[in-house]
Amino acid sequence: MRTSLRLTPGLLLCVASLPALAEEGLLDRPTMTGDWGGLRHQLEQDGVKFTGDYSGETAYNAHGGLHRSARYSQNIKLGVQFDLSKLYGLDNGGKVQLTINDRRGNSASEDLVGNRLPVQENYGGLYTRLTELSYEHDLSQALNLKLGYMAMGNDVGGLDSGILCNFMNAGFCGHPLNMSGGSGWTNYPNAHLGARVKYSFAPDWQLRIAAFNVDPESNGNSSRAWHLTPKHTTGTVVPIELIYKPQGELPGEYKLGWYYDSSDVQRIGSDKQESGRSGHYLLVDQAVWNDPATKGRSLHLFGQASAASSAASPFTRWYGAGVVLYKPFEGRPKDSLALGYGRAVPNPRSREVQENNALANGQDYPNLDSGEQLIELSYGYQATPWLTLRPDVQYVIEPGAFSGQDIDNALLLGLQVKATF
Repeated sequence: MRTSLRLTPGLLLCVASLPALAEEGLLDRPTMTGDWGGLRHQLEQDGVKFTGDYSGETAYNAHGGLHRSARYSQNIKLGVQFDLSKLYGLDNGGKVQLTINDRRGNSASEDLVGNRLPVQENYGGLYTRLTELSYEHDLSQALNLKLGYMAMGNDVGGLDSGILCNFMNAGFCGHPLNMSGGSGWTNYPNAHLGARVKYSFAPDWQLRIAAFNVDPESNGNSSRAWHLTPKHTTGTVVPIELIYKPQGELPGEYKLGWYYDSSDVQRIGSDKQESGRSGHYLLVDQAVWNDPATKGRSLHLFGQASAASSAASPFTRWYGAGVVLYKPFEGRPKDSLALGYGRAVPNPRSREVQENNALANGQDYPNLDSGEQLIELSYGYQATPWLTLRPDVQYVIEPGAFSGQDIDNALLLGLQVKATF
């Protein structure tokens, strides 16, 4: 018997009982566990900062797809940061970050829909693992270095503004997924040894360059959950980003990126090897309107475009666009309303392989369009400073685009719960 919804009723019960605890100050705390009687603040002043958060995502397939049912997944992240300057009285001593993750649950995409873009962004790698052990240091006022064992997406590949995680689908939240589908780029919380350099060469401009070890045998492998050293290195993936962040009344963020993976891989539909894989991407977040009568109310547009290796990636292109309205209602300063559209394009070589296999087995191949498409609408309700509830609706068009199956379009109703410890 599945236990996919076990934690959700308890969480909702906690939310319902919050008013009874208001007199204890629970509703006003920045974190759920508070200041620990002053200990937490004192530790941070001394150079030790503890962090933690929980996210739970429930998705119900109401129409289409494979099955009518619901699935639940969760992620718990705990971290501690050591400020060496404060701890040892050093001048610019740098910081050490330690983070662990635990993921559990079931996938609505795998079990209920049959699509490629995960309906729950926190599903995958269902075990406890070391996610980061890194050291960060300012080499100068303009130059920052970070190295160690870490997830690539924390530093490159996504928008720093966090606008994309106003959505629950992994197609939006995080970096474009064709990066990991067509190179040694890995999805959080998978981590590898690497280094990242940030150079701010002008007030609004920054250059980021990174290099990470490529080790496919360790990705999603629970036996490697606490191993920092690679098991079988195939190459190095090097992303380079140029970032422009205009300030002012209508701020924005623009990222133009390119990456190269030196690994040798098999070409799709061929016995030949492809020496090296590359891709590029453009990410945009731009404020287009600020309400002069209501501070904090603003409308942002975002866009994504990414292309991966056509020789070796089953997922060659991704396009995404949408809008996010912050403070949609007076009296709800931390709420947000988001609408997004995305399109994932399978590699024609992969489709040709599927068609040939179907023909060889005497089967018909479905008449598929050009890719899986996603429409998502969500509302972020900031219940307390540390608790966010996000009702969510997703409509998946052509869920079987990547698997070569004829699957009806799917309508999913979801709820994301996020709590900061």
